[in-house]
Amino acid sequence: MSVPRVLLLGGHGKIALFLTPLLLARGWDVISAVRDPKHESDILKFNKGDGGSNGKVSISLSDLEKIKSSDDAAGVIAAAKPDYVVWAAGAGGKGPVDRTYAIDQDAAKHFIHAIMARPNNIRKFLLISHIGSRRKPAPWWSSADWESVDRIKAALPDYYKAKLDADEYFSVMAAQRREKHGDTDFQAINLRPTTLSDDPATGKVEFGRTGTGDRLPISREDVAIVADEVLACSSVRGYQDLISGQTPIREAVEKVGRSGLCCFEGEDLEAMRERFRESL
Repeated sequence: MSVPRVLLLGGHGKIALFLTPLLLARGWDVISAVRDPKHESDILKFNKGDGGSNGKVSISLSDLEKIKSSDDAAGVIAAAKPDYVVWAAGAGGKGPVDRTYAIDQDAAKHFIHAIMARPNNIRKFLLISHIGSRRKPAPWWSSADWESVDRIKAALPDYYKAKLDADEYFSVMAAQRREKHGDTDFQAINLRPTTLSDDPATGKVEFGRTGTGDRLPISREDVAIVADEVLACSSVRGYQDLISGQTPIREAVEKVGRSGLCCFEGEDLEAMRERFRESL
């Protein structure tokens, strides 16, 4: 079997910089998509150059704000020739509002379409989103969980709207692909961490069906470790929530993989289909 090639969108983001060496340590090759050539050295330093088992990282200069269509996204994909794609990009609610929509909503949707609705050899697509990207509370959430989401919505309303639109489009396109082709050869994973921190990794989380973590953030490094383990697991699919916890990361991911658990419950797929009906 050939070495997996991973296209990492948002390659200079904090999570991506933690994730890159983890993927390389598996012997996988990484194509890191960045906007600014000045960031190349921060990523290329992960190349060991020792002829050992580590994979290699290369750079794709790709400004996600300029991705205006599925064709544009498909061009980035065609140049990278990936087996797996990770969306770790985002404006993070910072900067002009139009930048948030251009990246977190529009570019994300163009890549979702290019990956799920066009011919390619991609076997896994991991999109990193946010646990609060829902229209209503998950059935297992407490009132405190939903209140924590409401605080984020109030603080970052445009970020919330952009993420929600992209996540719902992801769900519709994943369902459409599954209905046409099954999902034995393709994994669509929506990784949904709670509020992020720059604290060191703990190596322990709660993964799958969780609360929102209320005001307790999760380390970006832990999110990267979870993403690495999820990509290495052949049976994790769909919405997967992620908060700080006490379960070792590999154990938490493997448990979800064995159970087939997905956290989409409570969402209205048919209403989502109707919202995107004209664009499908």
